Amino acid sequence: MAYRYLLLYKPYNVLSQFTDQAQRVTLKDFVSIPDVYAVGRLDRDSEGLLLLTNDGALKRRLELPSTGWLRKYRVRIKGSLSEAKLDQLRAGVTVDGVTYQGMQVTFDRQQGANAWLTIGLREGKNRELRKALSAFEVQVNRLLRLSYGPFQLGQLKAGEVEEVRRRVLREQLGVSDPRAEKIKRPPRPPRPPRPPRRRG
Repeated sequence: MAYRYLLLYKPYNVLSQFTDQAQRVTLKDFVSIPDVYAVGRLDRDSEGLLLLTNDGALKRRLELPSTGWLRKYRVRIKGSLSEAKLDQLRAGVTVDGVTYQGMQVTFDRQQGANAWLTIGLREGKNRELRKALSAFEVQVNRLLRLSYGPFQLGQLKAGEVEEVRRRVLREQLGVSDPRAEKIKRPPRPPRPPRPPRRRG
């Protein structure tokens, strides 16, 4: 089986799965390649970069918390946040008994009643950004994932798919085999000495 690696701009209001009993819009409406699955997920009301592959070993590896890949988002909130509150986000917050690690936060601009932030995080807990920002009584009204580790949304438009070549994947992951770490082989046993040649 040939492994496939895809980048998708998941549109808003699309489920990060291929089937849905309620007949809502899913990834199947945008991806025709069979048997690929999302690496991680994006909530239905979020949009942006989503990685898909049929390489199960790589998928499990990339989803491990130990991978620690930075995920960057453009976030639009209703309201605004002072620099002091942004510092609290950078240090980490606890909401309803759940602690969220510190995030990389940049205030981009105020646009009327809304503000734009760029936020980077490594944890990826369920609805982490929305819950962390709720501690400051602001509502997220748009959330767009820009990158997932070394992979970028780039110029992709909503609903577009781009295939990642295996060579590029190897370069981005920095290993010779993207599906597994290098395995050290045990040393070979020494060869037995050759018997002396007979003369005559």
